[in-house]
Parts: sequence; structure tokens; C-alpha cells
Amino acid sequence: MSLFLLTFGLLILIVSAMAVGMIVQKKSMASSCGGLGSVGIDKACDCDDPCDKRKNRLAKEQAWKENRII
Repeated sequence: MSLFLLTFGLLILIVSAMAVGMIVQKKSMASSCGGLGSVGIDKACDCDDPCDKRKNRLAKEQAWKENRII
């Protein structure tokens, strides 16, 4: 029983460390197969005009790419 508890505790510790790492990096989860991008869809919705939140995010990404040092 103690081996089970030790193994379970180690598993919980590893999963918690991975979760904290994702939170600290502020990255979203990504699948290994590429998601919608692998089938030629750039965005989840088929709107011609993206929402304001997406426009702001795209503008920030573009500004970041333009201001990179490397």
C-alpha cells in the first residue's frame, strides 16, 4: 500500500509541475497533429471579419514579429 501511495504522490507531483509550467509560460495547449491548421483552416470560425479580441491579438503578434531583434 505504501508503494501505491508513493507512486500516486509522485504522479500527482509530476502532473502539478507540468501544469504550473504551462501556466507560467502562458502558452495554450497544442496537439501534435497540428489541429485545424493541418487541414487548411486558419481560424476556428468562418467569419469574414474577425472579432475585436482576435484583431487585437493579431496586431500584437505582428508588432512582436516586427520588433524582434533576431
